[in-house]
Amino acid sequence: MPVVAVLWDVDDTLFDYTTADREGMRAHLAAEGLLAGFGTPELALARWREVTDSQWARFSAGETTFQGQRRDRVRVFLETPLSDAEADNWFERYIGHYETAWALFPDVLPVLDALGADYRHAVLSNSSLTVQERKLRVLGVRDRFETVLCAAELGISKPDAAAFHAACEALELAPRQVAYVGDHPEIDGRGAAEAGLLSVWIDRDGACTGGDAQAGPRRITSLAELPAILGADTRFGAPSTFR
Repeated sequence: MPVVAVLWDVDDTLFDYTTADREGMRAHLAAEGLLAGFGTPELALARWREVTDSQWARFSAGETTFQGQRRDRVRVFLETPLSDAEADNWFERYIGHYETAWALFPDVLPVLDALGADYRHAVLSNSSLTVQERKLRVLGVRDRFETVLCAAELGISKPDAAAFHAACEALELAPRQVAYVGDHPEIDGRGAAEAGLLSVWIDRDGACTGGDAQAGPRRITSLAELPAILGADTRFGAPSTFR
């Protein structure tokens, strides 16, 4: 069966999360008077990233709630036993700075335009529906996707095959009729491939090379390469750099 739908990750695939998080946290720590306590801004940002990754892993494993991982990120980062309300307030102040830096990657709108007429589009994210629905609306692309599914509401996280299959079921399509595009080589790339979808891993930094494009995820460094992988009848895009 041909691929008729594209399922998208959001953060660091469509939305430049890494830059927004870095710039938002830099501004937040400066406003809170906390940058000096970490030695340098770079060390502070590296510590925030480390804490974020470890707490997100707990959420993905079902060890805490979405809101719980946010609160624990703040507590661990500040090394302070804050109440839930105090942690929530600190995180909300960070969110204000973070949202000012929100942006799509420049290749997103062109590829959505190029594929819009020939493919159905949906989102599968390991975040929460409240967060990602609002993000997509603010970025002006929510109407491009017929449905948005998130781990917090599904109760299942990528790379569990059940998460990918739940999205396929929502689209009423078999996994082999769906392509998945995401930025993480294991959570997105390998997870989607093992679930039976056409898996496309966007490696924007181009840091990795090699691999078996037929057995695992197809690697691209720009979304401009996606139409060629899908076999779309469009002049947009370029041949994949990973064959």
